[in-house]
Amino acid sequence: MKTYSEKVGSKLNDLLEKSYDAEKGYKKAAENVKNVALKSFFKRKAQERYDFGHELKTEIKSFGQQVDKGGSLTGAAHRAWMDIKNILGTDSEETMLEEALKGEEAAVSEYRSVLEETNLPISTKNILEKQQAQIQSDLSTIKRLEDLQ
Repeated sequence: MKTYSEKVGSKLNDLLEKSYDAEKGYKKAAENVKNVALKSFFKRKAQERYDFGHELKTEIKSFGQQVDKGGSLTGAAHRAWMDIKNILGTDSEETMLEEALKGEEAAVSEYRSVLEETNLPISTKNILEKQQAQIQSDLSTIKRLEDLQ
């Protein structure tokens, strides 16, 4: 039976893994687009997810839990799919925005799940709510950018 700290640490490690995946995905998206403004946007998003990861690591450690290293196999497969779509696609900007949109929608859902099903300390809840709100805002931005394409 897992202790409270282990349960929270596990949930936070899941979000950390997704942050690693998102960071790498945004770096990959930046590599696959030519539009300077979009490239800059993706690079900023990668840095943001890097920063999210550090916040999550601090929280995980505060529960006395080990920090998982690296991303998921699913994330690696998704990035490979982004490369394939970029090679085959005629509009890599639109393709990368579509993939970013999918990733952000999944992230919002994952954050919501952790916030709803886990009894979190207020400090941890505040961090997750702040990160989720930023992802939600970026999701709106990506939708607007996609509409412009």
